[in-house]
Amino acid sequence: MKRALLDVETALETWVPESAPAGLGEAMRYAVLGAGKRLRPLLVLAAAEAVGGEREAAMRAACAVELIHAYSLAHDDMPCMDNDVLRRGKPTLHVKFGEAQAMLAGDAMQALAFDVLTPDTGVAPALQARLCRLLARASGYDGMAGGQAIDLASVGKPLDEAQLRDMHRRKTGVLLQASVLMGAACGDISEQAWSSLSAYGAAIGLAFQVVDDILDVTQDSEVLGKTAGKDQDCNKPTYVSVLGLEAARAYALQLRDQAHKALAASGLADTAWLSLLADKVVERDN
Repeated sequence: MKRALLDVETALETWVPESAPAGLGEAMRYAVLGAGKRLRPLLVLAAAEAVGGEREAAMRAACAVELIHAYSLAHDDMPCMDNDVLRRGKPTLHVKFGEAQAMLAGDAMQALAFDVLTPDTGVAPALQARLCRLLARASGYDGMAGGQAIDLASVGKPLDEAQLRDMHRRKTGVLLQASVLMGAACGDISEQAWSSLSAYGAAIGLAFQVVDDILDVTQDSEVLGKTAGKDQDCNKPTYVSVLGLEAARAYALQLRDQAHKALAASGLADTAWLSLLADKVVERDN
């Protein structure tokens, strides 16, 4: 995993330009390099390894997902949305570079993600198209952007567990699920394996957000690298507010068990790395 993290960081260093005009490259690199758990790239690479996938395609997919994630954080932190000042243990992008530059850097990282996925050589055009489609659908109105819209519209409003699950599935879960499927798409696998990996990705995608909700009320800002207690202060519905702390913890463990069962049903020979990542999603402290 350490080798994979180093490879991802090296690739991002190469593909995120320093030379973009008017300081834009500096802002983009500030947003994406040298910080973060890199869970999404690790899921891409772990799934690709499990299916014997193409290495170059998988690395490009891993970096593309991380660029989409970094763009979403840059925009989510802005005053017009979550209005946060701390991200990954340092000032948020708009605090450091101003709102306009943060907006543009996010736009540029989103576009760069699809540029990275479509090289002139090295990845078959059909695979390029499939990866672009998976990432676009996970990022757009029916995925991450739609989930954020629901999140903003739900401030101060009661949500039941089904509504909360749908919001978190879109806002966080779908991109994590897409990370797994983009890695799987880099190899040749059966329908059963694809379906099982999709179920695995859905389970850990939701588990990640449940654990985020738990950490928001149980850890401090220094450990989290972002402002603790923000959801409660903003009166946002969370799994802790809807289910209670202990029930939320139990649900996270249940989702981890679902992820392990999905891997066991995949028929794939070696899913140890994916299994480890499922454990890390639930056992993390930031």
